[in-house]
Amino acid sequence: MTASARARELLATAALAADSKQGEDLVALDVSGPLPLTDVFLLASGRNERNVLAIADEIEDKLLEDLGAKPIRREGRTEGRWVLLDFGDLVVHVFHEEDRMYYSLERLWKDCPVLPLPVNSGAE
Repeated sequence: MTASARARELLATAALAADSKQGEDLVALDVSGPLPLTDVFLLASGRNERNVLAIADEIEDKLLEDLGAKPIRREGRTEGRWVLLDFGDLVVHVFHEEDRMYYSLERLWKDCPVLPLPVNSGAE
């Protein structure tokens, strides 16, 4: 399987929103093969808790404003260490940089294809 057109549209808007708030190391993974409930994971890092929350807020605002997409579920806003935004076809993970290294989702999903982003992700 491959990510749907809707998932890619959500991804492009979310990536630009994350980048606008200095989200770092953006990586998009096509998880449509192993996961039946979503198509794409977007991973982003923030330097501190305030930055993590600002990135998550901007993603949520832009997806609603530009595409009318509301999150089905959101978790982690209280701590600001790992915010998860579930938009159905797209699940966004915004991590504090320390938590991202610890949980290492890229390693867990290493067999999934990496999708191109409309921003310079800084991740090689």
